[in-house]
Amino acid sequence: MDINVPTLTAIIIYLVGMLVIGILAARMTRDLSDYVLGGRRLGAGVAALSAGSSDMSGWLMLGLPGAMYLGGMGEIWIAVGLAVGAYLNWQFIAKPFRLYTKVSNDSITIPDYLENRFRDHSKLLRVFSAIVILLFFTFYTSASLVGGAILLESSFNMDYKLALWVGAGVILSYTFFGGFLAASWTDFIQGILMFLALIIIPIVAIFELGGWGETVTKIGEIDLSHLDVMSGATTLGIISLLAWGLGYFGQPHILVRFMGIKSTKEIPKARLIGMVWMVLSLIGAIFIGFAGIAYFADAPLANSETVFIMFSQVLFNPWVAGFLLAAILSAIMSTVDSQLLVSSSALAQDFYKAIFKKDASKKEEMWVGRIAVLLIAIIAIFLGYNPESKVLELVGYAWAGFGAAFGPVIILSLFWKRMNRWGALAGMIVGAVTVVVWKILSTDKVNEAGEVIKEAVIPFSLYEIVPGFLLALLAVVIGSLLTKAPSKEIQEEFDSVKEELKAS
Repeated sequence: MDINVPTLTAIIIYLVGMLVIGILAARMTRDLSDYVLGGRRLGAGVAALSAGSSDMSGWLMLGLPGAMYLGGMGEIWIAVGLAVGAYLNWQFIAKPFRLYTKVSNDSITIPDYLENRFRDHSKLLRVFSAIVILLFFTFYTSASLVGGAILLESSFNMDYKLALWVGAGVILSYTFFGGFLAASWTDFIQGILMFLALIIIPIVAIFELGGWGETVTKIGEIDLSHLDVMSGATTLGIISLLAWGLGYFGQPHILVRFMGIKSTKEIPKARLIGMVWMVLSLIGAIFIGFAGIAYFADAPLANSETVFIMFSQVLFNPWVAGFLLAAILSAIMSTVDSQLLVSSSALAQDFYKAIFKKDASKKEEMWVGRIAVLLIAIIAIFLGYNPESKVLELVGYAWAGFGAAFGPVIILSLFWKRMNRWGALAGMIVGAVTVVVWKILSTDKVNEAGEVIKEAVIPFSLYEIVPGFLLALLAVVIGSLLTKAPSKEIQEEFDSVKEELKAS
C-alpha cells in the first residue's frame, strides 16, 4: 500500500477532531430523544449545514462531478432539480412539519409522527414506515460507504474491501456514542469543509488550464456536445433529472433536521444559509467535473467518479490535498451518520418499544438504537462489497424510494385535512412498491461481460421516482376518500396547527 504521509496525517488530524466532537456530544446524550433528535435545540446555522451536508453525501463530491466529466453540461439538469426541490422543502415543509411533530405528542421520528398524526392504534403506519426506512437506508448507507472506499482506494492504493471497513469504522466510532448532536455538530464542520473544497478546486483547476475561455475552448475541441446543456437530452431524460427534486419531501434524514430546529423563528435564517451553501456547492461540483474533461483529456480517468480525488492530488501539495480529501470523507460521514441514526430510531422506537417491550426505559431504548446502528452498518458494508458499485446509481435508487414512499404522505398530511390513516398507508405502500417494481422492470439484464441478455420490460428510461411519486399521491387521495373521514379530535388538531402556523 503506497502511503503519502502528509496527506494521511492531514486526514487523521481531521478524523481525531470529529471523534472529540462525538465524545463531547455523548456527554450531553441522556435518552433516545437526545440520541435521535438532539432535544430539539439546533440553531439555524447548524440545522442548515447539517441538513445540507447530510443530504449531499459523497455523490456531490464523487457522483455529480463524475457525471459532468462523462456527459458535460447535459448533466446539469439534476443540479437544477435538486436546488428547486430543496428550496420548496425549506419554504413550505420545514415550518409546518416542525410545528406538527411537536403538537402530535412530541413525535421524534417519522413513524412516530404518522402514528400520532392519524391516531393509528393498529401500529400499521409505524411498522410499515419503519420497514421502508430500513430497506432504503441500507442501500443509501451502502452507497455512502462505497464512496468512502473509493476515496481510500484511490488515494492510498488500499484494498477496496479493507477501505470499506476502515471508512465504516471511523463513522461508527462517533455516531455510536454521540448520536444526533454528534452528527449535527460534525455535519456543521463537515459542511464548511465541503463548501471550501468545492469552491477552491474548480477555481484552481480552471486557472491551471489558462482561464475560463481557454477551458471552454479545450472542451469544445474534445467534443462540442459537452458544451450544450441540451446535448443528448430527451423530454423523459430531462424530466428524470429534474425529478430528483421531488425526493426532498420524503428524505427522513433531512426532515429530522426540521424537527430538531429549536424554534420556527430559526427557519427563514436556516433556509437562507442552507440554500446559499447548496447552490454554490452544486456549482462547484459541476465545474470540477467540467474542468476535468479538459484537464485529463490526454490521460482519461478509468473511474469518472474519481475526478475530485485526482484534482486534489495533482493540483495541491500533500498537506492541502489531505484536507481536501477529508472533505469527501466529510460528505460521506455527514450522510452515513444521519442515515444510521434514523434507521436506529426506526428499530428502537418503532419496532422494539412499540411491538416487543412497551415499558422499555429511555436508557434501554438508547442502547437498542446504538446496537441497531452497528447492525445496519454491517449489512450496508456487505452490500457495498462489489467494487464496481456506482455511488450515483445506489443513491438514486434509495432517493427515489424515500421520495415516493414518504413525499406525498408528508405533504398531504400537512396541508389536507381530509387525509386519514388508510390514505397514508396506501400512499406509502404504492410509492415504495412502484419504485422497486419500476426499477426491476426498466433495467436490462446483463451477464458478467456486461452484455445485455434480456432487455427491460419497460422500453423507455424514466427515473422511478416519477411514477412512484405520482401514483403514491393518487393512492393517498383515493385511499382517504374511500374510507371514513378523520375523527373530530384529529381535525381539531389540524386546525390548531394551522392557527399556530399563521400566528408564527
